[in-house]
Amino acid sequence: IGQKEPTGRTGGQVVVDALRSHGIDTVFCVPGESFLPILDALYDAPEIAVIACRHEHGAAMMTEAYGKLTGRPAVCLVTRGPGACNAAIGVHTAFQDATPMLLLIGQVRRAFLGREAFQEVDLARMFAPLAKRAAQATEATRLPAMLADAVRDACAGRPGPVVLALPEDLLAATTAVADIEARPSGEAEPDTRIDEGLMERLRRRLDEAGRPLLVVGGGGWTEQARADIHAFATRNGLPVACTFRRHDIFPNRDPLFIGELGIGASPALVSRVGTADLLIAVGTRLGEIASQGYTLLPMVRGEGDDGPDLVHVHPDAAEPGRVFPTALAITAGPATFAAAAKRLASTNAERRRDWANAARADYLADRASAVGHDRLDLREVMAVLDAALPKDAIVTVDAGNFSGWPQRFLSFGGGRRLLGPCNGAMGYAVPAAIAAKHAMPHRTVVACVGDGGFGMTGQELATAMARNLAIVVLVFDNGMYGTIRAHQERAFPGRTIATALTNPDYAALASAYGASGETVARTDAFAPALARALAGAGPALIALQVDPEMITTRARLSDLRAPAGR
Repeated sequence: IGQKEPTGRTGGQVVVDALRSHGIDTVFCVPGESFLPILDALYDAPEIAVIACRHEHGAAMMTEAYGKLTGRPAVCLVTRGPGACNAAIGVHTAFQDATPMLLLIGQVRRAFLGREAFQEVDLARMFAPLAKRAAQATEATRLPAMLADAVRDACAGRPGPVVLALPEDLLAATTAVADIEARPSGEAEPDTRIDEGLMERLRRRLDEAGRPLLVVGGGGWTEQARADIHAFATRNGLPVACTFRRHDIFPNRDPLFIGELGIGASPALVSRVGTADLLIAVGTRLGEIASQGYTLLPMVRGEGDDGPDLVHVHPDAAEPGRVFPTALAITAGPATFAAAAKRLASTNAERRRDWANAARADYLADRASAVGHDRLDLREVMAVLDAALPKDAIVTVDAGNFSGWPQRFLSFGGGRRLLGPCNGAMGYAVPAAIAAKHAMPHRTVVACVGDGGFGMTGQELATAMARNLAIVVLVFDNGMYGTIRAHQERAFPGRTIATALTNPDYAALASAYGASGETVARTDAFAPALARALAGAGPALIALQVDPEMITTRARLSDLRAPAGR
């Protein structure tokens, strides 16, 4: 580990110098008095973009989206107590979505700790179950090492968020500590190779399988890893499904892509997984959503059990076998596995062609069907959007039933990215779009958000205006928290409560922020509105007036109501 000569600096300067030396180029923040020395040091670090946000919720989501898109951590910088609590949702998102992220929190003075001082929270304890690691600095001399470890840990193995609490007196104190040069992060394994015996066992299983499926998900997918897993699937004739909101790992227009194992997955796809004889899961934990409530695979493997044998590839050695029995476990990150797997060639690939073609046919048939409406047909709206977006566009989605439309009817992969909260957190899409446009300003960025999610972080339009970031925001306005309304109608028909929304005029609201805004109530009005939004020089918003009956892509609201007197 190389070190630079120590100089007398404030703790805040040490932090910023450490960020600079480790390649951190973006800080999303809501300013606070507890970290003024860091802000002052950032004034002298113009190579680090400092983006002031309107709420810590938005700042944390921007940081998560930046890491998900680029594979590199950005910093979310917030103050103690309320600021940290507001940012916690983004940390939870990064943890469950396996996204590299740093959260730096200004903390009360060290002498005040443990006295319930103003806005004091035991931050390391608070974030321990939410983050990959959480710690509190106690000495300024430890700051370079703590920052170096934080950057490395955020990226290593299964990526995730690292939280550091920084007492304000420590940040103001002067120290002569030396900097630490950047450390390699790497994946979980000590080197970049996989035991050849494991890959040979995988090849033999591929040779024996007549109905294999490849399921990809999780974090840590580089562009090269995406290309390598595509080569592996193509060479071996493997139909490929992506997990929830991970559509962009594999090109959706490829004949081997067969859909998403997410919320509201195609029944044909779920059935096909059950009839497969080999399931190769790469990167995904096969959690509740991907496994359709832990039903896709047997929880206990016994003689004569139905369901596919599982090959589970994951960077955390403790994950395979934790929920589902595995026939073969491979500890590797997606990039390492895909680089090795692309060289495998099964002798059985050609004989599986009918199996792969049938799976693709199921996907295409499912994509061709949806609930429609004469006034505003969202399936047609998505078709127009899909055709208009460049191949390298970035689409962000929020949480909610509305997201089924872009997720089911837009095409991803092959350069087009999808950013969405796999943990189902609302308020994601608008901040994520801002982060994406900041990170990749020459790419088209469109946010898809429900009226509920927009109500949480839509004020970050002001941040987009301040940075002159030309994002397009599509607000799906049906006047309700649609997901919860659907659950209410299933469980307690006719007894809906607390799910109706009183919404503003979104076009006028956008105009108030200085953005362009339009309202679309009919299908034929969407294409020209989209063209104007995409051609604009700044942020644009289109409010889609959605019929409340179109509650999901597969059912009307009236279809969900349980029979009376059940």
